[in-house]
Amino acid sequence: MSSENIPLTRERILATAEDVIRRFGPAKATVVDVARALGVSHAAVYRHVATKAELRDLVVGQWLAAMMPPLRAIVTLAEPAPQRLRRLFDTMIAIKRRRAADDPELFAAYRTLAADAESVVAAHVEELISLAARVIRAGVEEGTFRAVDPMTVGCAVLYATFRFHHPAHAAEWLNPAIDVAYDNVWQVLMDGLCVAKRQE
Repeated sequence: MSSENIPLTRERILATAEDVIRRFGPAKATVVDVARALGVSHAAVYRHVATKAELRDLVVGQWLAAMMPPLRAIVTLAEPAPQRLRRLFDTMIAIKRRRAADDPELFAAYRTLAADAESVVAAHVEELISLAARVIRAGVEEGTFRAVDPMTVGCAVLYATFRFHHPAHAAEWLNPAIDVAYDNVWQVLMDGLCVAKRQE
């Protein structure tokens, strides 16, 4: 089937937009550029995407959404909350590092686009905090975490670990000492959050 006969869908538009960004950079994430790559008129693309800003938001949203399924799955695991919380953040960090290492140009392009996609990024951060809060709430209920407000502490843990997963710090992830720093920060967080074990 020729490309002319393939239905123009939002999914196809977003896939082409990612290819355009990879090849030409974030400045080319426009409706006109994507329409040109698809071989259709920009009016045809506008029937699926109203504005350049919406196109960029959708592309960033799709990129962020791709990392969420394994994180959501961790929250439902049957293991103690402290281990589950660490697994949640370890996995998020691993995903970000893998993306930065495997396709650094695309990673940098998305970082640029995300700076303007404030509502999309805010929703993503809100879900990350919510996932952390669910684990923390479970820890409070099982008695491994102190009686804290889960959302407040989930937010605090996310922001305390920003250096290790926020794309703005990607250049630091190549530092061999970054994992030691992460372990040290995590230990401080858990010292404050975990219920102290009683001495026998």
